[in-house]
Amino acid sequence: MARVYLSIGTNIEREKNLFSGLTALNRQLGALTLSSLFESEAVGFSGSPFYNMVVGFDTSLDITSLSQQLRELEYAHGREIDAKKFSPRTLDLDILLYDDLVAQEPVQVPRSEITFNAFVLWPLAEIAPDVLHPILNQTFGQLWQAYDKSQQQLIKVPLSWSPEQEF
Repeated sequence: MARVYLSIGTNIEREKNLFSGLTALNRQLGALTLSSLFESEAVGFSGSPFYNMVVGFDTSLDITSLSQQLRELEYAHGREIDAKKFSPRTLDLDILLYDDLVAQEPVQVPRSEITFNAFVLWPLAEIAPDVLHPILNQTFGQLWQAYDKSQQQLIKVPLSWSPEQEF
């Protein structure tokens, strides 16, 4: 079993897509460890604010199969196959960590945005404070403590999702 941390983002019908995505992830991958939910401004383009969070789970899927499963889930939630990198999202699912694997294919892990974006690092540090970044050899708690928190403003948003909800 591999321990995986995944970022979730949405800025189109945020609550509906987030809750539906969490329900699908729970059904497909099992129990999820949830970070707090944050609202943040769009990064890289002018658009509606995002909801962002990080979830952790254990899986027996290899990283290629997991990546494909997550893409299918994004498409099932209305993501366009040829969507630009910086654009509105119905549901964005990015593998941040797959155990301590360091790779560029089929996806980059650890994902480089972990150390650049507060909306990724803060929720990751919440649920994995003692996990080591496999390249930097610092814990995510240490990385969050050293992060310049004036760079991006985040607002914690109450999260009312439960696995039993239907969407």
